[in-house]
Amino acid sequence: MESLPTTTTPSKSERRWRSKPLQTSKPSLLMAFFSCLAWLYVAGRLWQDAENRTLLASLLKKNSDQRPKVLTVEDKLMLLGCKDLERRIVEAEMDLTLAKSQGYLKNRVKQSGSSSGKKLLAVIGVYTGFGSRLKRNVFRGSWMPKGDALRKLEERGVVIRFVIGRSANRGDSLDRNIDEENRMTKDFLILTLAKSILEGHEEAQEELPKKVKLFFSTAVQMWDAEFYVKIDDNIDLDLEALIGLLDRSRGQDSAYIGCMKSGEVVTEEGKPWYEPEWWKFGDGKSYFRHAAGTAFVLSKNLARYININSASLKTYAHDDTSVGSWMMGVQATYKDDNRFCCSSINQDKVCSLA
Repeated sequence: MESLPTTTTPSKSERRWRSKPLQTSKPSLLMAFFSCLAWLYVAGRLWQDAENRTLLASLLKKNSDQRPKVLTVEDKLMLLGCKDLERRIVEAEMDLTLAKSQGYLKNRVKQSGSSSGKKLLAVIGVYTGFGSRLKRNVFRGSWMPKGDALRKLEERGVVIRFVIGRSANRGDSLDRNIDEENRMTKDFLILTLAKSILEGHEEAQEELPKKVKLFFSTAVQMWDAEFYVKIDDNIDLDLEALIGLLDRSRGQDSAYIGCMKSGEVVTEEGKPWYEPEWWKFGDGKSYFRHAAGTAFVLSKNLARYININSASLKTYAHDDTSVGSWMMGVQATYKDDNRFCCSSINQDKVCSLA
């Protein structure tokens, strides 16, 4: 009888031996893989650190080459000069503070008074231009003295001058004509010839706000007076009435006298009295209270204030509003006097439109 084929089952030890190679190969592969990653990471960091060290070394070498090894004599002198300049700035600030406490000016330039040595009552500046010679001649023949009479008026304590700047083309026929007229009449205040700390004034309509600043700055340096008066050349002045009014106002150290007004700020370019900086006057677009520019008066201290602070005082499109803005920043005493309202119908006014 044939025997059936039999299959032999592997023993337990044989099965363990056969499966063992498969179990030990996987961890080896994983270990090798992670070892490669670690080697690449370390190698990359070492390379990056080496590059950084090389870059830092080159930068340090470059900076050390540019930096001086020792402080030169020129460097020491520059350092000493800066310290000296700082010291002088501090001294100047202290002098300015002392000057303001003593009446706005200290060690000021020598001023002129009347021939009798007394302090002047007023300096009157009459605005004029290159094309206004006919008006000047009319004034000299009416309310304004001329020649010896003008000198006698100065002995009474009142100085009158036509105020004018220079032509844009310095030394041209306009300037020469004014110089010739001044040699004959001696009644001009030519701003570029005056002892002013500011630059000379260029005569032009758009420069009028700067002209008023320069006029007060110049006049307060040249003459020692109680009051400084600015008037336009389109009015007739009652000189004796003005002198009487100012004489009765002596001793008012911070007086700002004139026909006080305010009004709408013109915002549309091209219209008369246009104000380029209209947006600064708020939503109401109305000017602050100020004296009309045709004729107004500043006391000595206020004129000195303009002189000292002229470099930092802001000007607007018009001279009267510019002066009004300066007066808002000081303890000025506003005197609204309708006798300075030249267009009014008052009988006792000191001026009238020509």
